[in-house]
Amino acid sequence: MKYNELLTRSIDKIYPTKEEFEKVLLTGKKLRIYMGIDPTADYAHLGHSTNYIILKRFHDLGHKIIVLIGDFTAMIGDPSDKGGSARVRLSKEQVKKNVKTFKDQIGKILDFKDKKNPIEFRFNSDWLSKLNFENLIELASNFTVQQMIERDIFEKRIKSNKPLYVHEFFYPLMQGYDSVELKADVEIGGSDQTFNMLAGRTLVKNYLKGEKFVITTTLLTNPVTGEKLMSKSLGTGIGLNESSKNMFGKIMALPDEAIVQCFVDCTYLSMGEINKIEKGLRKGDNPRDAKILLAYEIVKIYHGEKIAKLERDNFDKVFSKKELPDKITEIIAELREWKLVDLLLFLNFVSSKAAAKRLIVQGGVKIDSLKITDADAVITTYSGMIVQAGKLKLVKIK
Repeated sequence: MKYNELLTRSIDKIYPTKEEFEKVLLTGKKLRIYMGIDPTADYAHLGHSTNYIILKRFHDLGHKIIVLIGDFTAMIGDPSDKGGSARVRLSKEQVKKNVKTFKDQIGKILDFKDKKNPIEFRFNSDWLSKLNFENLIELASNFTVQQMIERDIFEKRIKSNKPLYVHEFFYPLMQGYDSVELKADVEIGGSDQTFNMLAGRTLVKNYLKGEKFVITTTLLTNPVTGEKLMSKSLGTGIGLNESSKNMFGKIMALPDEAIVQCFVDCTYLSMGEINKIEKGLRKGDNPRDAKILLAYEIVKIYHGEKIAKLERDNFDKVFSKKELPDKITEIIAELREWKLVDLLLFLNFVSSKAAAKRLIVQGGVKIDSLKITDADAVITTYSGMIVQAGKLKLVKIK
């Protein structure tokens, strides 16, 4: 089939069907395809990159691409199943701060400078902030309460007697209305967004008397535990705005069982190349070698080939030459900004802040083999980060 890889790689489902969507593609019609992202944090992560890579493939075929920033919907918050409660609503100021570098981050994948087929960069506050109460009632009349509570997140809340707030019903309505305003032919999003995107399909039918295809994509998860590898709400994941060193290190810290899916969802390697890697792993190839290639390919996308080679060589110097042991004690710590002196205290490397400062200034502290000599240094911890004090004290953050 002409579009077989395009319609299968990183794809979960296509609504109404893959076959109907392919028929439209084969007509040569240029489609309006979009993906929305809420700036609930100041970064997009590798889980989002899957969708932008798919958008890039469609853009390369000449289709019209729209990147939608949900600055208005971010202030409502898409209901979460984490903790069984409503999301904390963000202020306008928080959203404005978070969105500042989104275009630059996404621009590592999508070419916003293309003049022949310009990519639109839109904000849903442009229309959602203008809806009045009459408009909202009209919008709500397209759905029943029964349809709303069919959403798995809402069902879980009801069954566990957790609060379900009326404003949370507004989120799928408003995300759905984005499709109407954008006159979208196709919406792409993670499989966890299926309910919201299908709401948009209903509204396109009712308001525009047309069809909107919905493409749900695979989520980056640990195939053993089923847990998401990338989650803004959990504060985990690998941001597209990470430094090259952090990005390489975090990828190397991913579980071995996630290697193949990350190649599929987050790189430009062909499926033929990825299948060879998968076969090698099954035959007993060292997962670390595959992970080094994965880190190299991903860092190359966001920082360029030269930097990717540099990080690969640096990693090789540290680990291949046995400058650090293969097995390192893991310590659970919050993944956040730390004053280095506080982190050393937390890890029981020192007995006081004064001792921590002396150790740092004397060159006795390394983060990922990089010596830190600034006693006032602030670092952001991530899973897999290696902290070393002297020659004997060595831990990996988990």
